[in-house]
Parts: sequence; structure tokens; C-alpha cells
Amino acid sequence: MSAPNEFRVPTVPCPHCPRKCLSAAGLLRHVNVQHRSISEDIPDPNLPQSRPHPTATFISHPHLNARKTSASGAFLFDGDSPPPPPTAPPAHTPEAWAPFQSRVEFDFVFDHYVKVESSASDIRSSLDFWDAVLAPHGDAAPWRNEKELYETIDQIPDGDIPWKVYKLKYNGPLPRSPPKWMTETYELCTRDSRAVLHHQLATREFRDKINYSPYRHFNDDGKRVFSNLMSGEWAWRQADALAEDPQNHGAMFVPVVAGSDKTTVSVATGHQEFHPVYVSPGNLTNTARRGHSNSVLPVAFLPIPRTKRRHRNKPEFRTFCRQLYHAALRRVFKPLEAVMETPEVVKCPDGHFRWAVYGLGPYIADYPEQVWLSGIVQGWCPKCNAKPHALDDPGARRRTREKTDTYCSRLPTSILWDDYGIRDDYRPFMHHFPRADIHELLSPDLLHQVIKGTFKDHVVAWVNTYLKAVHGETQGGAIIDEIDRSLVPPFPGLRRFPDGRDFEQWTGDDSKALMKVYLPAIAGFVPTDMVQCLSAFLDFCYIARQNSLSAEDLDNLDDALARFHRLRDVFIRAGVRPNGISLPRQHSLCHYRHSIVLFGSPNGLCSSITESKHIVAVKKPWRRSSRFKALHQMLLILVRLDKLHAARRSFEERGMMFGTTSGYQRLLLSGNTPLPPTVRLNASVDAEEEDHAPSTGPKVLSSIELSRTREQARLYPRDPHALAGVIGQPRLPDLIQRFLFDQSNPDHDHTSHPIAIKDCPDALGPIYVHHSAIARFWAPSDFCGAGGMHREWIRCNPAWRNQYARHDTVLIEVDGEQPGMRGMMVGRVYLFFSYEYDGTTFPCALIHWFTTIGDRPDPTTGMWVVRPEYLGNQAHMAVVHLDSISRAVHLIPTYGTASLPEDLEFYDSLDAFRTFYVNRWVDHHMHSFMYGDG
Repeated sequence: MSAPNEFRVPTVPCPHCPRKCLSAAGLLRHVNVQHRSISEDIPDPNLPQSRPHPTATFISHPHLNARKTSASGAFLFDGDSPPPPPTAPPAHTPEAWAPFQSRVEFDFVFDHYVKVESSASDIRSSLDFWDAVLAPHGDAAPWRNEKELYETIDQIPDGDIPWKVYKLKYNGPLPRSPPKWMTETYELCTRDSRAVLHHQLATREFRDKINYSPYRHFNDDGKRVFSNLMSGEWAWRQADALAEDPQNHGAMFVPVVAGSDKTTVSVATGHQEFHPVYVSPGNLTNTARRGHSNSVLPVAFLPIPRTKRRHRNKPEFRTFCRQLYHAALRRVFKPLEAVMETPEVVKCPDGHFRWAVYGLGPYIADYPEQVWLSGIVQGWCPKCNAKPHALDDPGARRRTREKTDTYCSRLPTSILWDDYGIRDDYRPFMHHFPRADIHELLSPDLLHQVIKGTFKDHVVAWVNTYLKAVHGETQGGAIIDEIDRSLVPPFPGLRRFPDGRDFEQWTGDDSKALMKVYLPAIAGFVPTDMVQCLSAFLDFCYIARQNSLSAEDLDNLDDALARFHRLRDVFIRAGVRPNGISLPRQHSLCHYRHSIVLFGSPNGLCSSITESKHIVAVKKPWRRSSRFKALHQMLLILVRLDKLHAARRSFEERGMMFGTTSGYQRLLLSGNTPLPPTVRLNASVDAEEEDHAPSTGPKVLSSIELSRTREQARLYPRDPHALAGVIGQPRLPDLIQRFLFDQSNPDHDHTSHPIAIKDCPDALGPIYVHHSAIARFWAPSDFCGAGGMHREWIRCNPAWRNQYARHDTVLIEVDGEQPGMRGMMVGRVYLFFSYEYDGTTFPCALIHWFTTIGDRPDPTTGMWVVRPEYLGNQAHMAVVHLDSISRAVHLIPTYGTASLPEDLEFYDSLDAFRTFYVNRWVDHHMHSFMYGDG
């Protein structure tokens, strides 16, 4: 597709002003920017819909519909009645800060204990300094030492869920000289799981991030959409089962999402293992569960038996470890058993009360943990009976709790082990709770099964093995280093490692970053089938990682997995996997579609959530302990952290944390009263915000607007001719003139009647330069985010971070009737500016056109290839209206197989290479936009 010599003539009129747009999509963007009004947000799926929403239909469960009640449990007939008023003292009174005396005291404690994690000696030193400052005024610090400060924290009433210790011990037959593990007493440290869920459900922070009732979501095509856990079939079926008892009608179903994962903390040359268990109410949205809040809390630390090396592999010790593990988990969730069929009244994030009935929900765990949880033999699948040597057997059948119990009651141990992969020396803890099937409830694990498992540990490792086998250890290693170093231009959310890193050291986040750039880096170094295999897998990965998946997405997921399975045979033929491919983590991908239908998007049930909690729940408390009987010290730290966070949330809801500490004090001294925080509409976006994030506002395909900051006149002249010299673009005035002619004469045919520059309006100015623009676009793949809207920054800065010139690339709409890249062209932005002409301000961009090579994506990589376009020796530049820009786009050079110069920097890559791939892997929004485009 060749770039047009002049921008395409707009033909679609705006109903609000004389402007015409290129297409209906362009009109939507123009209306959103120039005639913006705040539209309704995505409707609450828990409320009945009086009229169909233009993009979605929600059907809530008819019986477990979470009706509001009084504190005593009486149903409220007025559904719109306000929640009970808070009982806290007024914000301006000293009692409001209890057990603290003021904002100053609370901020001092919060900063030292939570933010800085000060040691006891550091707190004593700070208190002494505070005391010295107040001494001349006849006053003293509120605490004499750290012990008094800790006592104040312990007096905070909110978040007080104490830990209890249960003693567990082996009670089987003892030999004459029993090993130590048989006689030791093991400690299970746990909190009341029911109280933890009450605390989470009452958190006001989640009032807009919760689904009170199971629901079914359909898009405008009538296709089912799966996003949050409550949108899946499992929650609906659980509600159906509970609704068979009329006393549950009107209640709220609360799935209990749990997760566990053994983690290790190190100090000096030693290490200590801990086995935390976490819980989260399944009603919370995926974005809430992934957030850094109390949406996921530790509820227990499981005991880890230890013994001498000679005893570790003995059957009786291994059996005891598993029995202890499941007995402990059963104890952890025992407090919920009474309310799994009989509801209780709980307080909810919106301040109202509701009847709640619970059920064990999806369990987050890596494969080794899944083996323990499901009671299967290592190497087998915990979800189906496929044998270890043929895990992807299409004839495999799903495991169920009923099948397992039946087999164990009728078959001998040897047959259970060899033919079914079942251990019969213990029963999974879920078998003791109603409506809970561990084989069904094991959630898909994107981190270990897809990102670190199939991608990093399998595909990347196999590619490296192939390169070394073909080119030798030395040359193969050099090629791997070249791939590792691949230079890519900056893009919002893109992490780079320009100096390269050993793949074996990459974390989960590093693996995600590698995914975005790996495929074009290996193109040319490995056979075509290997590149296509990786492309198929990345399609599967990016679809599975979406926050929202439609029925069409699930079909695409199956198609991508089928292509991956067919193409991965290249590694067998190449001798990398001579014995075939039958790997549990890779096999788990076969169960993703079924799991998504049951539980919604895997993004909200990923072990990355629990692993991130390890830092707060285990690693940091460990470092703050004395290392002697560390667990009990860690539990005390966790309780105090919970109390301080709960107090802060309470203060924030009453407006008491507004501004800085000194600013708040001056507010009170001036006689003013702090007000509760309110939602600000059309709030300005600060230039230092994240480059990409969920966005609020009207639900439109896309919109773009210039940043609010105009660059200073001393840096950029207001006259276009003077500005052209400053930025090194001498044709800028001519391009502005042609742009103004097109805006004034949208119906003019340039092909049959070319216009001379002298016949175009004069470019007199004034002109105002901006260094960035904000793109907002509708991202159906992110529905469980902020209503599906996404925001990203586009940069055009001559000295980005005072280091280098950054000129981002964008997608420009040239044909609104064509899908994907067929209706788009790529441009590189050399200037963002606003121009005033005839009483109208035009937001514009000066861009360098890139033209596509061919009329379809590259068959090997599946990505479109573009190159910068030149007219003779001059870059083909144009001034375009900001409305024509859809969003940012990322380009990756087509590297070839030659070594890259050592002094070549990533920010020079757009100038150093001749052709580029349009990177559809840069994020899952771009992947969704371009999937199947070809």
C-alpha cells in the first residue's frame, strides 16, 4: 500500500459543526475530542437493565441476586435506599484519629512502619529527634520508645484478625526406633478464614470493583463474553445448586479463591522455607484481585516437615507430608463450612448488608502444588486421565471427585497408581466440603504454564539448543547473544535490555518483555516452521492473557493451539526433542478453553498474584525479624500492617488523608473541615502519569488529544516559518497550507485538479508545540478493566528524559471500511502542534509516512512489514489532523542475520534500518486489533 501524495478527502459530516471526517470511526473520534460529554459507564451487571446497552447485555442470576438487607438481615424493599451512615467521629475532631491523636502521629507511624520499614533502633532515633524539637516548647514526642509506638498500633480496632496456632502430630504406628519426624509436633499458623473474608468484603475500596451476583455477559453480536470469575459458568451453576433451597433466594454467592505456593527466603548462606496460603473473595473483579490491596490476604502458613536425607524419599514420610498438608488445609477452611449452605449477613463494599453463602472456588497453584492438591502421581494431569507419555491424547477424559472416590473404593493401590495416576493414601481436602471438586477447581496458571513454562522453559530453551546444535557451542552462543541484544524503539509499557541478559536469569516479568520482541529477533536464524510455531504459540498466549474473552476469542484460542501442536513437531524433526513432547505444563493448555468458560479470564487467577504477595507476606516480614522463631514475629508484623492499612483506608474515606501532612494541619488551623473525596470528572492527566493505563470516559472506538502543556515560546517560535528552521523541517509551512486547504475544501478532487501552493491559505500562525498526545481507545480485550477503555501516551520529544530524541510511530486511518492494517497506515510523528486559523484551532501532527510492503502480512512471522517512504531524496511528510490518528504502534527492525554494530543504540533503530515489522505482540490490545489481519 503506497502512501497518498495528499491526505484523503473527508466526506462524513459532523452533526455538531461544519467539519467533515474520513469515516464513521473518524467521526466518533472527532465528536469525542471536540464535543465530548461523559457517557454512562458500563452498566452494573447486578442491576436489572431497563434498556439494552449498545455494546453489552448482562443477565444476572434470577435467585442468588444479592438483595440488600438491614443489619439484622431483613430484605430492603427500596433497592435505592442509602447505606447506613458511618459511625466514626467527625473528621475534624481528635477522636477521629483514635488511637492516634492527630494526622501527624498517624503519618509518622505509617511512614516508619509501612513505607520505610524502620528498625526499632531507627524508630527510637526518630522519636528522640522529635522529642528534641519539641523540648524548647515544653512538649514531648507522643511515644518514649518503639514499644509504646507498637502498643498504639495494636490498639487499632480495624483489621484485627489474630493468628492462632494449631498443633499437629503423626499418629500412626511407631517403629522401635522412630525417626524424629514421627515424634515432632508441627505448628499450623492460621487466621479465621471467615473473618478474613468479612474484612475483605467490607472494604469500601472495592465498591466499584465487585460483582454481587453471577451473571452472563453477551456482546452486541449476541456472543458470550467471559471476564471476571462471576461471569463464568461455574459461578452460575453453583448459584443454581444453592437456589434449590428457597432460603438462599436473594443471597449473595461468595466464591472463595485460594492459592498456595511454597517460597524460600534467604539470609547469608542459609535459607528458610514457608508455605503461605492466600484467600480472596471471588466476587472481586480481576483488576481488583491483581491490585496491591487487601483483595488477596494470607490466611495460613502450612507446616513443612523436615527430616534427614535418608528418610526423605521413604513412602511413609512422603505420605505423612501429604496427609499433614491436607489436614492443615481442611483446618484452614473449616470456619466456612457452616455457611456454605446456610447464609449469614455480611457488610459489603457499598456499605449495605447482604446475606452471603460461600463455596470453595478456583485454587491457584503451580504444577507441583497441583499434584499434591489433587492426589495424583507426578507426571500425570490433575484434570484428565491422559497418561504421562501421551498427555495430549484427544481421547483423555476429565477427572471428577466422584470418579476418584469410586476408583479408590474399588481398585487396588497398584492399579490406581499405574493405570489412573491416583494416590490412595490420602484424600484431597476439598472432598470434605460441599460442591467442591479439586480436579475442576484447579485454575489455569498463565505464569508457570504459559509464560515461564511453555515459552521460556520450553520454546526459548529449544531454540537455543537448536542454534548450538547447528552452529556449534561458540557460534551458537554468539547468535543467542545477538538475539538477546535485539534493539527496539521505545513504546509504552515496553521493557528493554539493550545490553542483553542470560535467559536463565529472567523472571516472569522479563519473560513477558521478551515475548514482545523475541519472534522478529529469531527470524532468519531458525527454520521457518520454528518461527511459525512461536507465532502460533504467541497467538495462544496473547488471547489467553486478555482480560475479557468472547466466544470468537475462544475459537481463535483453539485454532492457535492446534497450529502450535502441529508446528511444534519441527523440534522433534530437528533432534531437539527426539523422544517427543509430553509435558504437563504444556499439556495444561488443552484445558484452557474449558477453564475460561468456567472461571472467566485466567488473568484474574494467575500465580503471579500470589507470588507478588510473597514479597509483602513473607520476604519483607522475614527481613524485619530477628530470624529466631521468625514465623511468630512475621505474623505479628502482618497483623500490624493490616491494622495500619485498614486505618488508612478508613481515614481516606473521610477525607482525612487529603494532601500532605503539613498541608492538612494548615487546613485545620485555618478553620476548614476536610471533605470526603469525590469523583472528579474530566480530571486533567498529569504528564508524569504512566504511559499506558486503563482510562475512564466515553466508550468510543478511539480518540486522541494533545497534552495540556504547551511548550514555551522561547524554545519554539509561534511563527510556522521560524519554527520550521528550529525543528529542521523546511517544508512545514507548505504542508500546513495544504492541510488548511483540505480542511476548507473537503470535497476537492486533487487527482484531477491539483492545487498549487500559492492557491492555498497562508500559514501565518500562531502555532503551539506539544511534546505528547494522549490516545484513548476501546479495548474489548480489557473489559474487566476500567469499562474497556485504555489510555496510552504518544511522545514526540527532541530530548526525551534529556537523553535522546523520541519520535513515536502511530497508526493513521486512511480507509475506515477496511479492517485492521488494511485500513491503516503507519506514520512517524515529528511534531505535535495546534494551529489557529480563521477562528478555529486545529490539533495536528507532522508525520513521515511509512508504506506497507505487499498486501498481506509476512507469511513467516505473521506481521506486516513497512518501510519509510521517500519522494525522490526527500522524506514523504504530511500534516494530518489529530482525529485521523488511531493509536500508537510499535515497529521492530527486520534485523537479518548480520551482527549489529556495538555502538548502535536502541533509540537510533528507526533511523538505522530500512524495513520494520509492525509489532502486534507489543501488548494484547494491539494483538487483538491485528489478530487474523491478513
